[in-house]
Amino acid sequence: MPQNTLQLINQCKSISQLYQIHGHTITAGVLPPHTLPIFNNILSTLTTLLSSPNTTTTHYSNSIITYYALSLFHSLPNPTTFSFNTLIRIHTLLLSPLPALRLFSTLRRLSLPPDFHTFPFVLKACAQLSSSSLAQSLHSQLLKFGLLPHLYAFNSLIRVYSVLDRFNDAHKLFYESPHRDIVSYNALIDGLVKIRQISRARQLFDEMPVRDEITWGTMIAGYSHLKLCNQAIELFSEMMALEVKPDNIALVSVLSACAQLGELKQGSIVHDFIKRNRIRVDSYLATGLVDLYAKCGCVEAARDVFESCEEKKVFTWNAMLVGFAIHGEGSMVLEYFSRMVAEGVKPDGVSLLGVLVGCSHAGLVCEARKVFHEMETVYGVDREEKHYGCMADMLARAGLIEEAMEMIRGMPSGGDVFAWGGLLGGCRIHGNVEIAKKAAKQVMEIKPEDGGVYSVLANIYAHRGQWDDLVKVRRSLSANKRAKKITGCSLIRLNDDT
Repeated sequence: MPQNTLQLINQCKSISQLYQIHGHTITAGVLPPHTLPIFNNILSTLTTLLSSPNTTTTHYSNSIITYYALSLFHSLPNPTTFSFNTLIRIHTLLLSPLPALRLFSTLRRLSLPPDFHTFPFVLKACAQLSSSSLAQSLHSQLLKFGLLPHLYAFNSLIRVYSVLDRFNDAHKLFYESPHRDIVSYNALIDGLVKIRQISRARQLFDEMPVRDEITWGTMIAGYSHLKLCNQAIELFSEMMALEVKPDNIALVSVLSACAQLGELKQGSIVHDFIKRNRIRVDSYLATGLVDLYAKCGCVEAARDVFESCEEKKVFTWNAMLVGFAIHGEGSMVLEYFSRMVAEGVKPDGVSLLGVLVGCSHAGLVCEARKVFHEMETVYGVDREEKHYGCMADMLARAGLIEEAMEMIRGMPSGGDVFAWGGLLGGCRIHGNVEIAKKAAKQVMEIKPEDGGVYSVLANIYAHRGQWDDLVKVRRSLSANKRAKKITGCSLIRLNDDT
């Protein structure tokens, strides 16, 4: 009976199945000493399920799962270090760092010896608490127990120091220890990328004797995140030339870089690679592809990718909504937003911004008003400055200058540069000099280095023939040494040459 039970536990695919098997052991009257391996195995399987991205915990709150794990743990007659490790890990997976640390304290108080599995879990709890002092204390205990040479513990310490922005400690630990492997390098590179020291990360990358797909993916993601898109694409091409199979992080990152540069050809090559290798297009890859095609003007291709994606997350919907919005497809934005809500996907601030932008570009004022007013009451999304700014721009462009002005005055912050700037743009279109002056004054106070506002105001005066006012604006611009006019640029690709 116990052996069969252990096999069933190992085959569990959901927390519900685990509960059922546990209940069966109780009704079957399984008694010690058989309960110890069974309960330990249930705890271990629970950990595996919580670690899996495919496990759903919709029907069970974190408190219910925690209570269940604790009840199992307290049922053990003599908990071992393994039992403590498993429960500590469950707490970190459920983002409960304090109970995890208290368990570690209990482990030490009972004089049970921690092992090289214990410290990575406890260090993760330190990272969740953002506690550098605790990380240093655990570093000392790793030395005390002679566990620092274990790569699992050593790499966890480097990772935690990097996460806690103690890069000097991570760097010193890395270079002073002879015990390091590819995971050690990856942890340090990841830390450097996160603090935006991409040059030092690349130097370490080039020093590595061996690299894996995680190393490449981390560097490509770093370049893409820092908008060093050409470097991201070049590194991806180098990776492909060396026949290193990219992971999803590398693929999503290079797609993002291609989207930012409008590199449709390179992005299509990446998409062909995905199809050729039959790589499963999850929600992240689908979002990257939708974003790429939408930003490159291929809205139908973006739509095809979106429709073929089986698991659409909120960010996948957002990419499609924004894609329609930037191309002025207001009716499609509203149609897909309705579908999104009908399918039970809760919109966020980006979703609502995409809808407002789409309505703005298509001149759908009434529809935008309705969505804007329902943001908090119907969709539970707080209005942010970017939402107000979009509405101000749309209302002003539609000639509803006074309404836009009243809305800005009702903003919690009193209006930001985007809201007042949108109002100023509408005043330029409709020649409303008086409100243009007020809007320009607000922009100059909020962002004095913005030279563009002087140009807009000068254009309004020139259009109205108010030459004296035009001269005053020009003089004000010359006197303001901080003001800079933002220059625009465009790229046109002809026969593969920019």
